[in-house]
Amino acid sequence: MKKWMILFLSFFLFPSLTFAYSNEVILGGENIGIHIDTPGVLVVGFYKVNGKYLRGYPEITLGDYIVEVEGQPIYSIDDLTLKIEKQMEINPTVVFTLKRNNDIYKTAITLEKIDGIYKTGLYVKDGITGLGTLSYIDPQTKIYGALGHEIIESKSNSLVEVRTGIIFESSVTSIRKSTNGFAGEKNARFNFEHVYGTIEENTNHGIYGIYEQEVSGNTIPVGTKDDIQLGEAAIYTVLNGSVKEKYAIQITKIQENNDVKNITFEITDENLIQKTGGVIQGMSGSPIVQNNRLIGAVTHVVVDHPYMGYGIFITTMLETGDKLKAES
Repeated sequence: MKKWMILFLSFFLFPSLTFAYSNEVILGGENIGIHIDTPGVLVVGFYKVNGKYLRGYPEITLGDYIVEVEGQPIYSIDDLTLKIEKQMEINPTVVFTLKRNNDIYKTAITLEKIDGIYKTGLYVKDGITGLGTLSYIDPQTKIYGALGHEIIESKSNSLVEVRTGIIFESSVTSIRKSTNGFAGEKNARFNFEHVYGTIEENTNHGIYGIYEQEVSGNTIPVGTKDDIQLGEAAIYTVLNGSVKEKYAIQITKIQENNDVKNITFEITDENLIQKTGGVIQGMSGSPIVQNNRLIGAVTHVVVDHPYMGYGIFITTMLETGDKLKAES
């Protein structure tokens, strides 16, 4: 997730269900570390073994999750390795159970031994770690929202599914500035021991979970799309250590017919431009405030014009978080 996509579950609801998020929330802007453990082992690439690929049939594809080996569940690369080694004592052919979207497949692969080691021909991951920005905390439910877009595994270009996950303390150590055609990024030091909360869902509107620390601080009213105006606004984010600061932007366009690029803005704060060169990776989720109302969160950078960026309506994020409450 260090190479995040530049910008990033559907829920069943009864028709009578209405959203019940709070009209006032705790303003975010804090830097957060993010770690997700995937359901099984995620396939992110392939390599040749003795000049050929070992993909089985039906073929393993990028973005598949290996969830079982010989009918036994696995949750990590260590699990995968141990169960393969156990099977190799019996037979060099191993049966994988794959999860692809909501479908389950089984495929058998005959492994080949090279220098005493059985090779799968697969590059895999069992988790992903990165950083982003907290958007808000609902003080009534303690549900938080962050990022404003999904987390994508860059090699497979697939949405990262959540088995378990946490958000935790992180401190910005340096900034790699954006330039035309290149999106910069925050670099940070992680403190995995100081956990803020869980990650329950990774959606195209951001990540959501339960904030487990004590919730404190002043609340801010929630602004709907009808409250948003062209003109002056501000974003809140961290560029040094853990200090949250306010920076001026100008809202230039509002569009409802887009899922996450609802607010187009331009950075006008010379201090922010001097430090970052524009919108940078790790800034995703930074809250957008106008007329003392929380109206949105930063989601994407316009790569060829890094002073410009996009934001999602905060009500979209709150509605998504409220669905999490309805499911629990």
